[in-house]
Amino acid sequence: MKQAWKTFATRPVPRYTSYPTAADFSPRVAGDEARAWAASVTPDAPISVYMHVPFCEKLCFYCGCATSVPNGYRRIGTYLETLHQEIDVWAKALGPHAGMAHLHFGGGSPNALSAEDFKALVAHAEEAFGTQPGMEVAVEVDPRTLTPDFIEAMAEAGVSRVSFGVQTLAPKVQEAVGRIQPKELLVDGIERLRAVGIHAINMDLMYGLPFQTVEDVVEAARFAAEMGAARVSFFGYAHVPWFAKHQSAIDESALPGLEERFRQAEAGAAALTGAGFHAIGLDHFAAQTDPLTRAARGGTLRRNFQGYTDDPCDTLIGIGSTSISQFRQGYVQNFKSRTAWAAAVEDGRLPSERGIELTEDDRLRGRAIEKLMCQLWVDVDVTCREMGAAPGALDDALETARFLESAGLCRIDGSVVSVPKESRLLLRTVAQCFDGRYKPVEARHAKAV
Repeated sequence: MKQAWKTFATRPVPRYTSYPTAADFSPRVAGDEARAWAASVTPDAPISVYMHVPFCEKLCFYCGCATSVPNGYRRIGTYLETLHQEIDVWAKALGPHAGMAHLHFGGGSPNALSAEDFKALVAHAEEAFGTQPGMEVAVEVDPRTLTPDFIEAMAEAGVSRVSFGVQTLAPKVQEAVGRIQPKELLVDGIERLRAVGIHAINMDLMYGLPFQTVEDVVEAARFAAEMGAARVSFFGYAHVPWFAKHQSAIDESALPGLEERFRQAEAGAAALTGAGFHAIGLDHFAAQTDPLTRAARGGTLRRNFQGYTDDPCDTLIGIGSTSISQFRQGYVQNFKSRTAWAAAVEDGRLPSERGIELTEDDRLRGRAIEKLMCQLWVDVDVTCREMGAAPGALDDALETARFLESAGLCRIDGSVVSVPKESRLLLRTVAQCFDGRYKPVEARHAKAV
């Protein structure tokens, strides 16, 4: 890592899975706006649906997700009842639309559900929202609790893509983060999935974990290649114990330093691209034949709350506590409190706690940020014309980017801002130039690297 980059690498920066980010959401925008925006969906427009299952059999120390240990199935069953009710509330609120193009289950661990309950949930969503031909059904799973029954249930429900939480293969690192899963268990799960016809297997890998080395990271990357992963998400561990309390179980003295994190990230990326994966944006890699690679090459790659995606839908309905919904007009997030979320749903209301309505400036800046995050370059003048903005509307961003250019983080050629391969890990820092709302609050965001 260049000496000039160190200051930038330690600054907190949003992940820009949306713009404005969730840090800018407010209770001033909530249920009324959600209902009006849902009703405005047009008949020709397909939608995406995200289902949040906030339960894990055991919490991993590194995790920052909204999840908990259920201690038996009763809490899951109660939550599931409300999830079914929320499906009906949204189905009633939505205007006529063209059905689901994508159905994504995340968490937590969606395989915390029983096999029968999972199939019933998929069937209910399909009945309530309708389906598009070739709809993708994607599920995030915890390999440690992936049973043969649940694998069969996914196959019967038409699941086409499974995301496997690998993170690391190193036993010492697994022990340090509270996630013990031998390589043999991972291989067995993947082989079982493929045996029932689920061939698109994504893998989540991490760097920057306690006791982790460059060799550990490369080993995991090679494993992903050997197992024929369709996509790899390669995230840096964000140590934010003030936000995710269980991260306090991690020994901070065992965490790799900044330069070691950078070396791990570079080594992992090199191992993945060397194995034939196509680098996608900041932290994703995809097989050459995967739709994500085709989207990246064709200029249709998008970024939403699930990360990089080939999903073109403008409407994303988030179901479950803490879930975020996206509309052309703005974003709304469900209540984080499960009690408040359930009360709203049982009352027949959309359980939106806070959100934000997009301004024209938000749309312009959001488009520029998405382009930069997806293709590592953005033509500012072209983006202004595309969004109907006045020439020079993003001059402030260009001025800020010139300061970063002097440090080698980006290049500016006329109106084109680009991020070179060697500074790719600081992509979010360059994207921040276009953020007109950012406030430097330390506890809100993870560090850039």
